[in-house]
Parts: sequence; structure tokens; C-alpha cells
Amino acid sequence: MKNELQTLRLFSPLFPHIYRKNEWGDLDDYREDLSAGEVLEYEDEILALIEKEKLPSEGERGLAVYLDDDLSRMVYSINPTVEEWNGELWGVTELQTHGTLSPSELAELTEWLSSQFSDGWGEGLEQREIKVEDGELYVSFWDSSDRFFIRPEDELKGSQSFGFGMTMGGMR
Repeated sequence: MKNELQTLRLFSPLFPHIYRKNEWGDLDDYREDLSAGEVLEYEDEILALIEKEKLPSEGERGLAVYLDDDLSRMVYSINPTVEEWNGELWGVTELQTHGTLSPSELAELTEWLSSQFSDGWGEGLEQREIKVEDGELYVSFWDSSDRFFIRPEDELKGSQSFGFGMTMGGMR
């Protein structure tokens, strides 16, 4: 059915770092990268920041309001969030689509999301500090390293034994 909304969830690693307070309560100049397991304790604070970043003009469609014509006919809504899976905190992009996306539509969409995470929505998010008890936390959904990927939930969770360092095109 073309008009029936379907849910698709895409997972990507997070790239968090923190500037910790020193013994005098000042922020250190040293940026400490955190693992996906270490950042789990800040899940609620990260979710609050994501919620705060939503613009009224986006409404329930979220980032889908910024899609070009071809994809906007297929994708009703795009809403980034974070979620714990397998003891780690992951970036999750929840999509509502009109029917199932073809492999080429999914590839086009993940390319679009990658640019949103690096230069659009994600760039704004990663520049907002999250005040936490021991310092200031920053979270990015994107990284220029080969550790970055966007993968459908079933593909990621079905390939869990293959490890974290897969690229977007690494598994088929």
C-alpha cells in the first residue's frame, strides 16, 4: 500500500565528548572523547536537547520538511532521537514513509541524512553544550572517520557479530 505509513528506524553511532570540570570547578581545555557506553548515563539530557532543537515550523514531520520534492513524496516524517541498544547509546532516526523505500530511495535518503548530520541539523546540535554535573557534554550524530555509518535497524542488529567499524556500504 503506497499511502499506508510505515516506520523505518535508522541507526548511527554517536560521537560524544566532554569538557570536565577541574578541582576548582572550571572547565578543562582538554576535550575527552566518550564511548557509546560512557555516554549512556546522559541519555535523558541528550533527549532533552534534541527535543529543544525541534522548530515549531517542523511540526510532526520533523526534518522531512526540508526534503526535496522526490523524497518528500515518499517520506512523511524524520525525527532523530537516541536510544540504548546493546549497552551503548545510539543515534536513531525514526522515519514514517508512504510505503517501503526502494534501495535507491534509501541510499538517497541516507546520503541526505548524512549531510543533515554533518552540516545542517547535526551541526547545530553538536555546537550546543549540555550542562552536566561534571562539565559540558557535546554530542554529534556525524563524524568524518570511517566509524560513521547510517544503517537500518534490522541490518545493524542482524549483523551485531561483525563489529562496530562497518561503513554504510559494508554489509548487504
